[in-house]
Amino acid sequence: MRIAILLYPEFTSLDVVGPYEVLSRIPGAEVVFTAAERGPVRNDLAGLALTADALLDEVDSADLLLVPGGPGTEAQLTDEAVLDWVRRVDATTTWTTSVCSGSLILGAAGLLRGRRATTHWGVLDQLTRFGAEPTGTERTVVDGKYATAAGVSAGIDLALTLTGLIAGDETAQAIQLLIEYDPQPPYTAGALAKASPAVVEGAKRLLVP
Repeated sequence: MRIAILLYPEFTSLDVVGPYEVLSRIPGAEVVFTAAERGPVRNDLAGLALTADALLDEVDSADLLLVPGGPGTEAQLTDEAVLDWVRRVDATTTWTTSVCSGSLILGAAGLLRGRRATTHWGVLDQLTRFGAEPTGTERTVVDGKYATAAGVSAGIDLALTLTGLIAGDETAQAIQLLIEYDPQPPYTAGALAKASPAVVEGAKRLLVP
């Protein structure tokens, strides 16, 4: 199973690394990181780079496509080379997926029209620009072959959901145990509905324009 993960400047690292940690462990999985230019691609905080081993033109098909989000999403929404590539690969996929604001890229490529989808709460309303139906109460939304995850850490939930659908529940649970994914956060502010107004305002200040 070939998994193509798109990289672009100012992606959010956990959007990529979280799902990669799960999906790469599916038996028979082959992961390729691809970008407009070969080599290191910096994340949104500039302190981490992942390596694109393949150019977009070198990856013309995949069983699963993963598009991450991040502050760099905005520039991708008008990059026709990226959007054309997403459309071309989508034509070959069994699953086309996104994490966080990566769903806006899928939307800009015309893939989410009339479909339920989610994204980071900070940009959820933007899904309507692309004819999608925003769903802000679920961490993972599956509509046909399109699977979208809410913000950042929800990518792990997405990947486990996909693993269950692809390789079976037992394999997904074995991977969950292997990575010891058993969230017990010290706070309950991880969802917009649970956070106090002061915390929400603090989070908005941390959002990169």
